[in-house]
Amino acid sequence: MLYARSRQVPTSAAAVALVALAVWALDGPGPVDLGITVLVLTANVAAASVGLGGQDAALDRTAAIRWMPRRAAHVLLAGAVAGAALLAVQAAGVKLAPAALVVRDSAGLAGLAALGAVLCGAQFAWTLPIGWLAFTLVVPVPPGIAGEVGGWMILSPATTASAATAWALLATGTVLYATAGPRR
Repeated sequence: MLYARSRQVPTSAAAVALVALAVWALDGPGPVDLGITVLVLTANVAAASVGLGGQDAALDRTAAIRWMPRRAAHVLLAGAVAGAALLAVQAAGVKLAPAALVVRDSAGLAGLAALGAVLCGAQFAWTLPIGWLAFTLVVPVPPGIAGEVGGWMILSPATTASAATAWALLATGTVLYATAGPRR
């Protein structure tokens, strides 16, 4: 319970719930644009990324339980909750995106947030997911493998390179964050 409070989990959960409620309330006729779906997932992961660092690094080092499993679980749960919130809204009748895309994107975005915490610190962990989203939505996807890697968020989940990119981001971000922790 103390870990959740120190990592601002209640605040992050409230933000994710508010985003999901807003998507549900603003639902219109027809399917939602894929860009909106990815924006919502990114907002959910960004809200969860604020808890990737504690308030006091010296206090974190005194923990009796090893940090590596906690950090890995935190990243994986943040991605799972971000995707589950969107899937819950979809189950309520909002036509968003295929479940495979939501799972892949929430996993990749969680890995990006963890990587952001390692590279930029926990307070700026949101910059990598937001930056990649901006790049994906603004820059046209070039043909070939480079386009599939750069535009992995908006491409079909059946695309091998985009799926591999998302899962590689999750694995890399989680392992680096679990072992190194956030930048101080």
